[in-house]
Amino acid sequence: MTSRERFIATLNHRQPDRVCVDLGSTTVSTGISASTLSKLRIAVLGEKDYRVKVIDPYQMLGLIDDKLRDALGIDVVGVFGSRTMFGFKNTDWQPFELFDGTSVLVPGDFNVTSSANGDLLIYPEGDMTVPPSGRMPKGGFYFDAIIRQQPIDEAKLDPADNCEEFSLLSEEDIRGFVDQAEKQETQTSCGVIISLPGTAIGDIALIPAPYLKHPKGIRDVEEWYVSTVTRKDYVHAVFSEQTRIAVQNIKHLGNAIGSSAQAAFVCGTDFGTQRSLFISKDTYRELYSPYYKQINRAIHDHTNWKTFKHSCGSIFELIPDMIEDGFDILNPVQCSASNMDPKTLKREFGDQIVFWGGGVDTQKTLPFGTPQEVYKEVRERIEIFNDGGGFVFNPIHNIQANTPVQNIIAMFKAIRDSDKSP
Repeated sequence: MTSRERFIATLNHRQPDRVCVDLGSTTVSTGISASTLSKLRIAVLGEKDYRVKVIDPYQMLGLIDDKLRDALGIDVVGVFGSRTMFGFKNTDWQPFELFDGTSVLVPGDFNVTSSANGDLLIYPEGDMTVPPSGRMPKGGFYFDAIIRQQPIDEAKLDPADNCEEFSLLSEEDIRGFVDQAEKQETQTSCGVIISLPGTAIGDIALIPAPYLKHPKGIRDVEEWYVSTVTRKDYVHAVFSEQTRIAVQNIKHLGNAIGSSAQAAFVCGTDFGTQRSLFISKDTYRELYSPYYKQINRAIHDHTNWKTFKHSCGSIFELIPDMIEDGFDILNPVQCSASNMDPKTLKREFGDQIVFWGGGVDTQKTLPFGTPQEVYKEVRERIEIFNDGGGFVFNPIHNIQANTPVQNIIAMFKAIRDSDKSP
């Protein structure tokens, strides 16, 4: 099988010739720290002067180039929007040195200053005349959003303020997605997943709007969660308008891109903690399901794309609802959380939803285990999840900075050793 054939078979719950492998196709939880990626690339390809591009400055995730993708046997590539979480474009690359001394490339509008204690401050759209919207602690590896909540006047709260970032795609925006998708289709043999704009219903990472210069509405994380209980009408109004716009964009993108993509990343809202659900099932069904159903229906009506839902944590109880809402793919499959046993997940839901992730624990095993422990866990997870197809191998979440390179190499050795094809 080609990588694309392998990906399509996997998404349709057919047994592929070997496990389908992803690393770096989305920025939600399938990526790798630019620092670690740089070290991995040197170990695999030996090109010490190569600078990794930071395609997601928020999490400081690196771009896996074609040469490394081929060397590692990665089957999936991503199609992304033109702007980062801080609102500037991934263009005009310039050199930058991380706190750990790694030399990378960052976008031209990646403008930072240092605070009095040495933290890095980054600015929306690269505009240093407005307050910063992100902070990387001194010696840190990625940015945290800076909350810029304006005083809330209940009498003047307007849901439109929380919809400022949602709009119909321009012809230029659509062309950008199409060009990427067609390039990946014609110049690689990989499967393609597109990260859809504006479909992330309630994703808390987006609430502070680090990409806006002067965000309005409810932009404080705690205040937003409070609002899901105390201002439900407001939240419904935001989600309704967001969904209305998203559905129109899906129709335009679906018509323009067509079969050049096979899957779509829809939403990264988390509903689980390490030990339990983050919200009740009733709240999920009331606040989120109606809009997920509309978005997934639009995707399935206008494309052949499979829909990708991210949620960390212990979400076993919500998986039936997610399936009913029309999601085809679940990520990151946090097997380290309570009630997320791999065998049980595969037995209960393996014929209904594709598991994308769960390949190795990124909380303990991959960063802190031995290469032998990594190898063993990867082989076990592939044996469980890839039986009968419906599994895209990916670590449970982004591979973090300081993860030992020998452990990542052990992960890929285990993937290759699991290949039972002739």
